[in-house]
Amino acid sequence: MALSRKMPPMIREPATPTLFQRRIYGTFGLTLLVGLYLLVGLTGHDPWRGDDARYFGPVLSMLRGESWLFPMLAGEPLTDFPPLYFWTAAGFASLGDALLPLHGGARLASAFFVALAVFFIARAAEALHGRPTRTPGALLTLGALGLVLHAHETQPLLAVFAMQALTLAGLAEVPQRPLCGSIKAGVGSALAFLAGGFGGFLLTAPLLPLVMLLSRDCRTPRASGALLLGLCVAFTLAAAWPLALQLQQPELLKLWLRAEWLRLGGPGLGMHDLPTLVELAGWFLWPLWPLTLWALWRGRRTLGTLPVLLPLVSSLLVLLRVAVSGDVSQAQFILLIPATALLAAAGVPTLRRGAASAFDWFALMSLAVFGVLVWLAWTAQSVGWPPGLARHAARNAPDFVLPGEPFQLAIGVAISALWILLVARLPRSPSRAPANWAIGLVMLWCLAVVLLMPWFDHGRSYRSVVASLDIAVQGERTLRPTACIATTGIPDAMRSSMDYFAGLRVERVSADATPCPLLLVHADRRRSQAALAPEWETVWEYRRGAGRHQESFSLLRRAQP
Repeated sequence: MALSRKMPPMIREPATPTLFQRRIYGTFGLTLLVGLYLLVGLTGHDPWRGDDARYFGPVLSMLRGESWLFPMLAGEPLTDFPPLYFWTAAGFASLGDALLPLHGGARLASAFFVALAVFFIARAAEALHGRPTRTPGALLTLGALGLVLHAHETQPLLAVFAMQALTLAGLAEVPQRPLCGSIKAGVGSALAFLAGGFGGFLLTAPLLPLVMLLSRDCRTPRASGALLLGLCVAFTLAAAWPLALQLQQPELLKLWLRAEWLRLGGPGLGMHDLPTLVELAGWFLWPLWPLTLWALWRGRRTLGTLPVLLPLVSSLLVLLRVAVSGDVSQAQFILLIPATALLAAAGVPTLRRGAASAFDWFALMSLAVFGVLVWLAWTAQSVGWPPGLARHAARNAPDFVLPGEPFQLAIGVAISALWILLVARLPRSPSRAPANWAIGLVMLWCLAVVLLMPWFDHGRSYRSVVASLDIAVQGERTLRPTACIATTGIPDAMRSSMDYFAGLRVERVSADATPCPLLLVHADRRRSQAALAPEWETVWEYRRGAGRHQESFSLLRRAQP
């Protein structure tokens, strides 16, 4: 009885694994799964509208030698993030220049940071909850439903995500190795600042003193001293980039500090935003949040211990940041994955048999349904069936021609067959349900990339728009070679694409006036085209998309007197 009282309350030892189970759950199998997840779909398509094209702009500027110390987009400062992600992306783009286009090489930074996050979350789960949770921690991180698209785009928040995981992994080691764990946490917090600014720093640095004050496992003199040292390391290293910026470009530091202040002191989260917040969290963090709630219920009597307290405080810091800034965009929920994955991993080994079987069957059936929908979307493009879906695809991309149908069919069938084989042979264990979900999500992603990537690339790339615009601009510049282009406001993704595909840059209209003879105007369903003076005449128009994704671009020329 005395021994049973000392057993960790949230962990149940699994049965001895079979040889096949060790291969599936071992380092090789997990590495292969992570590699497939990260590399399939990462390259082979243009920068897509949204964050993918927007955040490729600073990478392109760095590769051209315009600015290495501060991110720039098409010649203008971009204050969204400090340069850690952009430095890494520029490095990968340079190294892979012989094999990949620049935008494809830059996205390798996203794979790098997600791989780091998976590794550190798995290590943190093992340190907090024991060896049985290491593989579920990695699988659940990989299986977060909302991560899959962002993991394959140029997304600086992934660097903050990885540094969060590093900080949590370091703090998880503090009871066993106080000095090593605290230094690791301090370095992770400093790099979180270099990746996400004050927002990233406030998600990680407060964990060190909070853990020291609240956790019974970290109140020893040795652990407390090590955590204070780690906090000093975090502040010292975090100050390096602002100091260098102050010495080189003080005006940019002032601009960035002003933008950070506005972000942190935003309008805040209103009551009307709560349904959106709950809805986004519900699907983005699936299947992590049900397991997280179960783990919290199981550990409700041990809230003062590090295994429960650390991820709980981390998730509260993220929610506090969202509440203060009022930012409920999808990408922000990436920052909730490390904490919820750690708690969910602790809940996996203690699931009741019925709950584990229900989770397992839900994973199989839901992902199988999504797989069927992917096949239906492909047949709609290929043979026009089902007709309603085929009409919808044609309406959104009327000039799209499906390439390589036999190749797509063969690879798609092979992926589907492999998926069925893996599901049929997966052994029963406490990690079976997370493994089924992660494997199914990876196979589903691979299937979607093979069958649907050309269609998405056609509709989400600005390459064709920029090519048509460039022809119009060059025609105008035959008469006025130095003609500049002004704009009343176009998406940053379009500005980045214009710079990348055609070397075109625009100037912002100031006080409703511009000396430029050309004006580029953008309109979509959320923003109608502004009223312009009659002196402007349209020389080029481009419309694309349908429904809420419809966009139109117009190039206007000032009529000569």
